[in-house]
Amino acid sequence: MRLIQFLENNRLAVGYVESDSQVRLVEGEGGVYALARRAIAESRALTEVVEAALTETRLDYAELVEQRRLLPPLTHADPAHCLVTGTGLTHLGSADTRSAMHAAQKIDESELTDSMRMFRMGLEAGKPAHGKVGPQPEWFYKGDGDCVVAPEADIPSPAFAEDAGEEPELAGLYLIGEDGTPWRVGYAIGNEFSDHVTERFNYLWLAHSKLRACSFGPELLIGELPESLEGTSRIVRDGRVLWEKPFATGEANMAHSLANLEHHHFKYDNFRRPGDVHVHFFGTATLSFADSVVVEPGDRYEITLPAFGRTLRNTLKPADDRGYSAAKAL
Repeated sequence: MRLIQFLENNRLAVGYVESDSQVRLVEGEGGVYALARRAIAESRALTEVVEAALTETRLDYAELVEQRRLLPPLTHADPAHCLVTGTGLTHLGSADTRSAMHAAQKIDESELTDSMRMFRMGLEAGKPAHGKVGPQPEWFYKGDGDCVVAPEADIPSPAFAEDAGEEPELAGLYLIGEDGTPWRVGYAIGNEFSDHVTERFNYLWLAHSKLRACSFGPELLIGELPESLEGTSRIVRDGRVLWEKPFATGEANMAHSLANLEHHHFKYDNFRRPGDVHVHFFGTATLSFADSVVVEPGDRYEITLPAFGRTLRNTLKPADDRGYSAAKAL
């Protein structure tokens, strides 16, 4: 089952994707968030809750796209209660990409060794038996719900950024239950969007490089995730493909199991606050930056995974320069 969120008469609405051209309206207020809370409260599968709320109203999917009415497929009414995070060095081949980036600038060998050591830990023990714990991955914070950009919307890059590179990734979407239990609502395509020049200059600046906007959706996949997923990431400039490359994700292409990555995120009490939404990116091994592509304002990122329906598209737009940001004394 795949769901979208969109604006209908200026209100949040949910649609069940019946085909590439048609969505069926789901009854109720509060979006996917409210449907997920109902599923938890009633101890029912989310698919059952959605099926019981389907209406006979059908909408043209293309019109929703053209009118820019699409929204991220899971949101919280208060963006401060949506936390956006991720993990790196999780995919087979990701260490090679990272190593190539750092070697190009001749970063101290110890930095690269740390990256390779972490990658190998995942490769050797990142898929433990059910209920067991493997090594913890690299982890980073991107921001709260205010850093999330809707599908088809412009994705801003701050004036101080050195790069505005896409990262085609799988994202897990979660809701924390009233007792602090994390519940996976589903999965979505994501563009994790990072500043790779800043990261490459010094790996200790990775945290800075991740504090950027991101996007995910437009569709939420509910249910079991295929073991292997193959998609395409491309950059379009002036209507022509500037760069294009296939990418693979899913556990068959990863050094860690999703359960291990989830455990090492939700083991912290401050990530188990009842009612919060979490968007967690699972990493990638494919970057246009690794192929020396330099993006420009107006370039469009397109990330496609056939199992997730419609392509995630966003156009790069420079953000306003906020100037010097030191705090003022009261």
